[in-house]
This record gives sequence, structure tokens and C-alpha cells, in this order.
Amino acid sequence: MANIVLSAFSDEYSENLKEQCQALNNFGIEYMEIRGVNGKNVSTLTKAEVIGSKKVLDDYGIKVSSIGSPLGKIKIDGDLDGHLERAKHVFETANVLGAKNVRMFSFYLADGKSRDECKGKVYDELSKLVNLSKQHGLTLCHENEALIYGESPKKCFEIMQYFGGELKCVLDMGNFVLDGYNPIDAYELLKDYIEYFHIKDALSAGAIVPAGQGEAQIKKILDTYKASMKRDTFITLEPHLQTFSGLNALVGKTFDNPYKYENQKVAFTDAVEKLRGLL
Repeated sequence: MANIVLSAFSDEYSENLKEQCQALNNFGIEYMEIRGVNGKNVSTLTKAEVIGSKKVLDDYGIKVSSIGSPLGKIKIDGDLDGHLERAKHVFETANVLGAKNVRMFSFYLADGKSRDECKGKVYDELSKLVNLSKQHGLTLCHENEALIYGESPKKCFEIMQYFGGELKCVLDMGNFVLDGYNPIDAYELLKDYIEYFHIKDALSAGAIVPAGQGEAQIKKILDTYKASMKRDTFITLEPHLQTFSGLNALVGKTFDNPYKYENQKVAFTDAVEKLRGLL
């Protein structure tokens, strides 16, 4: 029987990797989507730091479900050669940490250029990333996010079709809500390409809220997915409840979030409890 397996962006609990692992042990969560390690992004860790991180993870019995990389999160007319070198380092890091999936994005548009004008270059660069990831035995998983080429469900679907299953989808229902798209419609369009899910909830007015408290239809989507899933599938908790003060600037909205927390550890704990209640 296939199961939903819980993972988390535990850097939203603490910057310190040992504290992250301790918290996951306390919550009974065996996986993390690794992103922030002792104040550094996973893509910038030295080889020695990656090896040291693997030892900490092993000491606490924590496995890595995915690398929460920032690949594809630069402008399409940026330093693309340097970006490809960064990707190689990320993929080497994934191999050391035992991750099979790497989260990525589909580039911000060049200033003053439309999606159609950037399309050819976007696909050229995505193809380079996909080919390089295959050499390392990894699966790239595209996340929908504001302002990138693959912001909308339609553009995500276009990317998935273009690569014919060689690039997968990490579905973030909350991001679709924030960007003005119906999460159920997005799921139905992309369901055949989903590798795993990011779990955050949101209000279209511009607030990120605990799972089940917003408009992302998390329970309905997961229940629908579970009814026909054929393999264990990760869901990564990405609460963004305390740590994402730049949200309003990103989505161009001003909204006073009704959920306020004393600190990020309290926020993360509530996020875990709300998600478990939803499940």
C-alpha cells in the first residue's frame, strides 16, 4: 500500500542543523527537505560542510527527501554559466546526502521581456539542468512560484509536457492561491507529473496561514491524490508562518496575517500540529 510520507523544511524551525534534527526527532518526522544549514543555503556549502552535514543527519537518523535548491531562481539573462556550475555542485551535494530529488524553478524573465520572448532561452537552460541532473542520477522537480516562467498551471503543464516526464512537478497549492490560480484546477492539470507536494496554505488576499486554514484545498487535493497513488509520496511542510516577512512585497499585496507567533519555533510547531490534524 502506498503512503504519504511527511518531510519538512526544518530550517524554518532553526538555522542550526542539529536543532533542526532534534526537532524532527521530537515531532516524529524522519525526513527533511534540506535548504538552510547553519545559516547558509545548501547550494553554498563546501564539500567539507556537506560531509559534516551528512554525519549530523546520520547521527539523528534523519534522511533527505529532496534538496531545496534555488536552481532556476535567477533572471534568464543572468550569469547562466555560473549558474550551471552551481547546479553541478548542488547535484554532487545531493549524491552525498542521499537525496534523489532536487527542487528547482524555471527562471525569472529578463527585464522588459514577455514569457514568449524568454521561452526559447528558458527551455535551453532547463534542458541543460535536466541533462546534468540525469548524469548524477537525480530527478529535478519544478516548483510553481510567482514571477518565474512556470508561475501558472498552464505554463507548468507546458514545461512538464516538453520534457516528457524527465522533469517532474512539486506542487505548491499555497503558491497557486497567492498567485491567483485555482489549486484544484492546477492539481487536475498537473497530477500525472507530480513527484511530491509542498504544504503551505494561503489566502488569496495575501496571507500564508497554517495548513487547512486557507484556500489551498490541501486536504481535498491530498485525499484525491491518495485515492489513486501507486507509490509512497513525500509531502514537505513549508509553513512560512514566521520566517517570510517579504511575502507582501513578493506578491504585491498588503494584508495583515491573522496568524501571529511569538517566534519561528512556536510557528513551526503549530504548523506541524495543524497539518497532522488535517491528515
